[in-house]
Amino acid sequence: MPTYAADYAASLADPAGFWAGQAARLAWYHDPPRPVLSQDEGTGFYRWFRGGRLNTSWLCLDFHVANGRADQPALHYDSPVTGTRRSYTYAELLDLTARLAGGLRAQGVEQGDRVLIYMPNMPEAVVAMLACARLGAVHSVVFGGFAPPELAVRIDDALPRAIICASAGMEFDRVIPYLPLVQQALALATHQPACVVVSQRDFCPAELPETRPAAGLAGPRFVNYGHLLEAAPVAAVPVDATAPLYILYTSGTTGRPKGVVREHGGHAVALRYSMGAVFGLQPGDTVFTGSDIGWAVGHSYIVYGPLLLGATAVLLEGKPVRTPDAGTFWRLAAEYGASVLFTAPTAIRAIRKEDPEGLLARRYDLSKLRHLFLAGERCDPATYAWAGELLGVPVVDHWWQTESGWPMLATCVGYPDAPAPLAGSAGHRVPGYDLQILDEAGEPVPAGTTGLVALRLPLPPGCLPTLWNDDSRFQQAYLETFPGYYLSGDGGYCDEQGYCYIMGRVDDVINVAGHRMSTGELEEILAAHPAVAECAVLGLYDELRGQVPVGLVVLKDGQTLPETELEQQLIRLVRDKVGAVACFRRAAVVARLPKTRSGKILRKTLRQLADGEEFTLPSTIDDPAILDEIRAVLYRREMLRTAGDSPV
Repeated sequence: MPTYAADYAASLADPAGFWAGQAARLAWYHDPPRPVLSQDEGTGFYRWFRGGRLNTSWLCLDFHVANGRADQPALHYDSPVTGTRRSYTYAELLDLTARLAGGLRAQGVEQGDRVLIYMPNMPEAVVAMLACARLGAVHSVVFGGFAPPELAVRIDDALPRAIICASAGMEFDRVIPYLPLVQQALALATHQPACVVVSQRDFCPAELPETRPAAGLAGPRFVNYGHLLEAAPVAAVPVDATAPLYILYTSGTTGRPKGVVREHGGHAVALRYSMGAVFGLQPGDTVFTGSDIGWAVGHSYIVYGPLLLGATAVLLEGKPVRTPDAGTFWRLAAEYGASVLFTAPTAIRAIRKEDPEGLLARRYDLSKLRHLFLAGERCDPATYAWAGELLGVPVVDHWWQTESGWPMLATCVGYPDAPAPLAGSAGHRVPGYDLQILDEAGEPVPAGTTGLVALRLPLPPGCLPTLWNDDSRFQQAYLETFPGYYLSGDGGYCDEQGYCYIMGRVDDVINVAGHRMSTGELEEILAAHPAVAECAVLGLYDELRGQVPVGLVVLKDGQTLPETELEQQLIRLVRDKVGAVACFRRAAVVARLPKTRSGKILRKTLRQLADGEEFTLPSTIDDPAILDEIRAVLYRREMLRTAGDSPV
């Protein structure tokens, strides 16, 4: 078996040779292509496996049905919010996918067309993704429930031939009809798709508008998802390895969203490799990824990664808490025998807040669980230690982005010589990624020195080759600052042992009287307090020092420590760990923190709110009402920059 050290060295010394070996593990329509790595004329952007022919849907389904896994579960769907559970074998999933692909083709969807998918975590959404891939159509999944203006922006950027939506989604306390949101988005959008396919849900069916069969009439046809399944199944369409598989829009807080493009060939090779090398999974294993299919994690490790491997995926329609309690993740891991549980640190913090003693986890047999993987934002050591002690398995914090599509830093547990995970660190460099820490002049910094996280080109397979219809923005956003490097936008450092630490977005660094400090470092200190469930540190404007840090903390359930006493304890903690130079003198208790639906805390938005700056409400915010709650707390504690500010 190869070692981590050997594979990492080989991946940098001979990228084409290393990835040619990984590509050979997949079934191509002919021999894996040569050259393995090339560059586009004009732009110079890198491409992997140009000229190779394959189909991701065929690799995920047909291959396994033909090779002994027809009766193995491919997908377990568990929806505590609707009270529904169902399992699908590889053969069943293939049948549904092939028939839906036939139905979409009958609606005019062909290779290269875009299809926008607007659905919650439900099996029909997974089938829709795979059916698009089967036709060579390009899917773009938008998180179910996104506001109509944001949905309209994505419609006008992707120009989909079809939209596939659910009639409704369900949260733990409410039903959200989706079709009215789609109709509002279409009213705002310039582009009009040919059809809207609606998957009816029993708890909230939608009355479809009158069908418009004539091509000359304005607006799309509205058809039932179930009717499309009546079509004859169709075979997978061979596509070029560099053909786009999907567009996934990033959760930027300003400007129009960036459409990250993922290609069939590099994506399949990278994900198949990562399932074994990074996550230590084998065909037949079960993986439960507590994410949404609208995010990169859901694409890579609910849908495509497990199915490319021949594993079984668990799809949850629900939340880590309140559906019905903080034991939901443990129940699913136990009932379906998950070897790996992958979620965001914010989910673990939410569970810890409601069940600080971990009593709910002890109700379940988690003996099959081998690893807990965390990503999405930095995991503070306190949460890391709590989860590891509770579960009795290694906790692996790792780091990647929508743009990369798979991990860049991790403990690669599939290798026998993988370094042990370390609290606070996102792990070591994953084979294929030449990650460097650079100063502002683009020069590498010494070990232990914080700088800008960048990756030397070429990026490995699976990473974005460009942005959808916007090469110039791709160049400007990622490649222009340091020629020869991809700039991640994150700051961090690596130590002499090769452990790397991601301290957060570059704009989350605060400057206190000339001393640059990471908000992540200060949050790590606050999170270590036994009463704190989660926290955010903001750098607020200060006339004397430029910025000063203040803390917003959420208490664990059952904590009654007075706010003034907690504030003094937190001040002492920061002074003991960092010193007086931090100028940390204020902390406020809040009921919750504003986050994106993927779990990232909106620190920049909080800072802008507190400093009285104008800001664009992020399209990905989970609940905008939280900002009003925060404003009221800041006003009460006299933390708003303008004394006259009052809560909205």
